[in-house]
Amino acid sequence: MAFSTRSLLPAMHVRVFPTEEVESRNRSAECDPRDVGLRGEDVDAIWQAAVKLYRTGLHPALALCVRRRGQVVLDGALGHLHGNAPGEPAEAPKRLVHHDSLFNLYSASKAITAMLVHLLDERGLVHLDDAVAEYIPEFGRHGKEWITLRHILTHRAGIPAVPGNHVDLTLLADPRRMLELLCEVQPVSVPGRRLAYHALTGGFVIGEVVERVTGRDLRAYLRDEVLAPLGFHTFNFGVPRERIGEVAVNAFTGAPALPPYSWLLKRSLGVGIREAVELSNTPAFLTGIIPSGNIIGTADEGSRFFQLLLDEGELGGVRIFDRRTVRRAVAEQTYLEIDSFLGTPVRYGMGFMLGSNRFSLYGADTPRAFGHVGFTNVVAWADPDRALSVCLMTSGKPFITPGQIAWLNVARTIASRCGPIQK
Repeated sequence: MAFSTRSLLPAMHVRVFPTEEVESRNRSAECDPRDVGLRGEDVDAIWQAAVKLYRTGLHPALALCVRRRGQVVLDGALGHLHGNAPGEPAEAPKRLVHHDSLFNLYSASKAITAMLVHLLDERGLVHLDDAVAEYIPEFGRHGKEWITLRHILTHRAGIPAVPGNHVDLTLLADPRRMLELLCEVQPVSVPGRRLAYHALTGGFVIGEVVERVTGRDLRAYLRDEVLAPLGFHTFNFGVPRERIGEVAVNAFTGAPALPPYSWLLKRSLGVGIREAVELSNTPAFLTGIIPSGNIIGTADEGSRFFQLLLDEGELGGVRIFDRRTVRRAVAEQTYLEIDSFLGTPVRYGMGFMLGSNRFSLYGADTPRAFGHVGFTNVVAWADPDRALSVCLMTSGKPFITPGQIAWLNVARTIASRCGPIQK
């Protein structure tokens, strides 16, 4: 008998529709696979891995865009933007996803936010080993006077959680209040000593540094210096209020988070998984600036941004970053050290999660890959060895469930089907 994860907790899964009813492929943008050293069957296998992920019933919608050697080999989506969350009636109005539908990158936003700091460093406006207090004087209290920008980018600042261990919408939507709390907090470890994932806190510090140095908030700085020169239409912090309805509605799926994993999640985010999902669908979250968690855009734009980094700062003849800036950003800072907050080994660059030969989010044998995951099954990355830039967006938010093997299998299939470029 075939094993089905959906049979375990059917109430927490979405209704799965036939692929042909919910599929959207941008075939006019997809190149001939042979032009980039692939076969048609390779692209078909990658798409079937995405289809298998949809069929787990963990995601109302997903979108996947894969580039190789700078050309789009796959750009597609499956499912419904809204109307098919667990518990919704079968007759609920549904809106089909499109290949250019909008999704939230969640924590994968950290990579984009980090690159804004690297751009400031490239221009001599900040220095990565400067203390944060050089730019935010009031931050340098209670043992935080020696926390540097590098510490923030590498999750070694010692301030991994929001003070009081609780996050609500009012706090997320008020960066000034968040900054006040972070200025008063005492580090839980000596800055620079312990690796501990900063799920939300580091982003608010970086956002304030960017605003004080440039006079522009993160949204304006990203738009002016990166997105507008490259012709991006979205892919910024939040969306205008009139576009909220275009964003995929997120849904908690899968099994409930149980201790000790539920404690780990709440310690990281400050709220439980259900509350986090609910917060992410509110207008305030969707229109605000959450530096570590609300870049909203298409899978194509996510792939394009990582293509920019794969091409070391230049895309379509437009240079945004110096080559050395990108190389420094993705250089290894932590070698599979146990992250004391996540409880797992992670290789970090300055703003990026790095691949490895064995334990890698980006498929097997991906030691030079760099990218970031987002809550919970979002991932965007580039792999220089394979000339790949990939973005996988999902609206289902499972925590730990056997069905997530299908999520990992998408990256595994991409890595195996798109072998290293022969040099």
